[in-house]
Formats: sequence, C-alpha cells, structure tokens
Amino acid sequence: MNVFHCDHCQHTVFFENVSCLSCGHALAYLPDVGDMAALAPEGNGQWRSLSPASNNRRYRLCDNYALNGVCNWALPADAPHSLCRACRLTRVLPNQDQPGNLEAWGKLEVAKRRLVHSLLQLNLPLNSHLDDAETGLAFDFLSDSGETQDGGAVLTGHQNGVITINIAEADDLERERRRLAMREPYRTLLGHFRHEVGHYYWDLFSPDHAWLSAFRQRFGDEREDYAAALQRHYDQGPRADWQQQHVTSYASTHPWEDWAETWAHYLHMTDSLDTAAACGFSLRPSRSDEPQMTAPRSGFHPARPFDLMIEDWLALIYALNNLNRSMGLADGYPFVLAPPVIEKLRFVHDTVTRN
Repeated sequence: MNVFHCDHCQHTVFFENVSCLSCGHALAYLPDVGDMAALAPEGNGQWRSLSPASNNRRYRLCDNYALNGVCNWALPADAPHSLCRACRLTRVLPNQDQPGNLEAWGKLEVAKRRLVHSLLQLNLPLNSHLDDAETGLAFDFLSDSGETQDGGAVLTGHQNGVITINIAEADDLERERRRLAMREPYRTLLGHFRHEVGHYYWDLFSPDHAWLSAFRQRFGDEREDYAAALQRHYDQGPRADWQQQHVTSYASTHPWEDWAETWAHYLHMTDSLDTAAACGFSLRPSRSDEPQMTAPRSGFHPARPFDLMIEDWLALIYALNNLNRSMGLADGYPFVLAPPVIEKLRFVHDTVTRN
C-alpha cells in the first residue's frame, strides 16, 4: 500500500479516509490512476481531482460513497455505471433492515477495497460478474438470519467465481471466538478475502495444462476427493508434520486449500513489503547475523527477484513480531516459512508475474 498525501495541503492521508483531517478537503481513491486524491466540487454531482496524475479529470463519487457511506472511491464522470470498480464486484448485500448490518457491510467493503487495490497493483485479471458472466468475480455478503435458500448457516467460501462471506466475520468478537474455536493463529476479514480470491484465480489458471502440471508437482494432485479430505481434517486434525510442508495447518487439508493459503500469504507479503517501502522502512542491525533490509528493494515489482523479496519479508516479520511483543500483542505474522513453503510462494510469484 502506498503512502498518500492530500493534494491540497500535503498532509498525510490514509486509504480509508474520506476527508483530509488537516484542510478538510474531500478525498476519494481513483483506481484509474492509483491515487488517493483531494477533490474540488464542480456541481451536478461532479468533482475535479486535484491529483496531478489525473490531469484535472472530472469524477463522480461511487453511489455507495455518496448514498450509503460504505465506500470512498470515485469513478470517471463519463462512466456508464454508478458504482466504482470495487463495489461493482458485490452481487448480494446484507439485509439492511437487520441492526448492525450496515456497519458490517462497511467493514466488508473496506477489506474488499484493500484486496482490489492489491490485485490491480499486481496487474491480475479482475472483471466483475456484471461485465463477464462466465469468468467474472462476484461477492455475496450474507448473514445466518435466513438469507440462504435453505435457511442454514452461511459458509464463507468460493464457488464458480462467487465468493460468499458470512458478515459475522465483520464482528471482532465473533471472529475472535471462531479463531479460538478453530485453533487458528490468525483470522482477519482481509485474510478471508485474500484466501477466497485465491480459489477464484486457481479456476482461471488451471485450464493451462502446463501450469496445472507444475502446480501438482508443488501442491499435490487436486483430483483427490475434496469433501473426504475436508472431513478427515476436521475429524482427525492436520498431519503431525504439516509445518514442514505447509504455511498453515489448514493448507495441509487439500491441494486447493494449500494453494489458497499460499496465495493469501503471498498477498500478505507483497502488500506489507509495498507499505514498508513506501514508509522508507529499513533494518540495520548491530549484528551481522541478524536480518537486514534496505528500503529501496523492499516493495513489489515484477522484475524484482523473488529471493530478494523473501529476504526482505523475513527481515520485516522479524521486526514486526518483535515490535508486537514489545506492545504485549501476539505476533503480527505468526507463521514459519519452511523451505517447501517458500518454493510454493515462488510458484505463486512466477504465476503472478507472468500475467
């Protein structure tokens, strides 16, 4: 994630802001130029961007920004639709008549916008189901309060390009309860989005027979019975040696889940490294045998060698986890990357950079 500044007063602003806390200018993210821009009203619902990257282009606020307050993106004034690129991905909204659902929807959209920003930065294919019914991406945000056809519980997951998220995950207390019940070291809304979109991209990449063959060499044969593998995982738990081959215990369930977990961790890595680079982060330890990191090479770039990215990532999480412990918090990245896991991350990197 970049570090943004108000185009009017140069005060630091953040990806979730709707106005500059210094000068009060309205803000919106402009995905066409990748900038968080200060806006000047032009009348008739149009705004002029003050970002130099947009060349005084006129914009309209996304309807979910202007009408519902759950978005902070804009779209070109001449766009043929009323929703921004991120909001056009959402197919089903939570029932707004239920108390708390508007707030939950807002939290879901915040996480989804961070996901979309990362996917755009990585130049990955990203089409809405509204524009591509066959291979486009859609999100359904549902609750357990009778919104499923059979009245059952909503399961977070992916199927045929549709990612369903149970809005209970937007409740911090409920998500922590589930994390503890599932014995997971890490569970966040953004993590859910990154994992599930990994399944979506597997569907896009797997028709390539050469890619699928290379995938099976690293992750295993996905033709293994998925339902049986999942049941075995929940009945018997993960393999005792899962840490030697997988990034999480859940990744050991089935090659599909191994891919999705590895994909999510690759997005954790690239986005965090981009943020560190934008902040000018570096590590210069007093001992030569401790992790080092220099800011100029820490961000993601398709041409950057994967080995340098991993070296920077291991240094960054070394610092992150130590800082968290100093604050009495759990590790920010509570995972161990065994050599086979790093090779799986390399495979994801090679997949991303070839597209």
